Amino acid sequence: MSLVITLLAACPLLQTGIRGAAGPPRPDLTGQVRASLEEARAAQGLVGLAVAILVDGKITEFTLGYENQEETIPVTGQTLFRWASISKPVTSIAAMQLVEKGQLDLDADVRTLVPEFPEKPWPVTSRQLMQHRGGIVHYTNGKVVVSQREYESDHPFADTILALDLFKESPLIAEPGTRHAYTTHGYMLLGAVVQRAGEAPFHAQVKERIAKPLGMTTFRPDYQWEPIEHRAIGYQKFGDTIIRSPDSDVSWKLPGGGYLSTIGDLARFAQGIAEEKLLSEESWRAMWTSQTAPEKEAGTIGYGLGFGINGKGDELRVSHSGSQSKTRTLMQVKPTSDRAVVLMTNSEWANLAPIATGIWEILDAQE
Repeated sequence: MSLVITLLAACPLLQTGIRGAAGPPRPDLTGQVRASLEEARAAQGLVGLAVAILVDGKITEFTLGYENQEETIPVTGQTLFRWASISKPVTSIAAMQLVEKGQLDLDADVRTLVPEFPEKPWPVTSRQLMQHRGGIVHYTNGKVVVSQREYESDHPFADTILALDLFKESPLIAEPGTRHAYTTHGYMLLGAVVQRAGEAPFHAQVKERIAKPLGMTTFRPDYQWEPIEHRAIGYQKFGDTIIRSPDSDVSWKLPGGGYLSTIGDLARFAQGIAEEKLLSEESWRAMWTSQTAPEKEAGTIGYGLGFGINGKGDELRVSHSGSQSKTRTLMQVKPTSDRAVVLMTNSEWANLAPIATGIWEILDAQE
C-alpha cells in the first residue's frame, strides 16, 4: 500500500505531499529531500512543484504548492504538467524500436517515408534528426515558412504529417551533418517518419510501445481544446507580479514537446530508461553515446540520440529538460545505479537544475 503524508507548513504556499510508490520511503532520505525542496521552492517563489526520485527500484513523489493558485487547488500526485521537450526522448525511443523491428533505417533519406517533406539541397536522415544535426530550423534561428492551405479539420495539426506544414518549406539552416542546432521542428519531422515507418498514428505507437509497458496511465497529448481534469495552470512572473500564462496549444509539436502527465508517470518513464526497458542494451548504448563533433566544432557534443549526455562509465548521466508555456521540466537518470530524479513545475521562471543538483547530493551521500 502506498504511504501518503500531507504536511501543511505555517505558510499555505508551502503545502507539501509525499507518496512512496513501493512502501514507506526511508524517513532520513525523504526528510532531507523534502527540506531541500521546500527551501528551493521558497527561494525561487514557485507556485507549484512536483518531484520524484527513483532509488532501489522505488519511486517516491514530492508535491508542493498549487496546480491552481487562485482556487487554492494543491499540487498532488494527480496533477498533470506539460513535459515540453522531454517528449523528444519518447520520440527517439519510438524510432529506435522501429529500427530493432527492421522497419526503419536511420541513415535513409526521410523523404523515402515522408515525401510530403520537400526535397532540399541535401538529404536529411532520421539519425541526423535525432542528433539535432539535420539542418532543420528551430523557432528563431532561421526563416520559418508556413505552408498556406485550407484544412477540413478544426485541429489539423494533431495529425503529425499535417503538422509539417508549419515549417516544411523552410530552408535548411545548414548542410545536414555539419552542425548541431537544437530544433523542435526536426523532432516533428522525426515523428512523421515514425508514423509512416510504424504504419500507425504517432501517438498510437507511443501509447502501445512505451506508455502501456511502463504503466504510464496519465500520459497523453495536451490537447488544449479538450477539458482535462487536474491540468496545472501555468504562471509567469514579471518583477514581483505573478500572472496566469495564456492558454496555448502545443499538440501541433507532439513529437517534440506536446505531452503531459503526472509526476509519477514521468518517473515511470525515467525508471524505464534507468532499467533499460523498451530497447536492447545495444540500442541504449547507441542512444547514450555523445556525438563526435564535426571538424569545425571543438570537442564532443554532449547529446546522443535524443538524450543529453554527461560523464562516462559509472558516472554516466543521461538527461533532458523542457521549457515552454506553462511549464519547466527536468529528467536526469543514472543508468548504472538505477537512480533518477525528475522535476515538473508550472512556474515558467523556475531554474530546476540547481534543485536537481541538491537532490543528487543527498542521494549520493546515501550510497
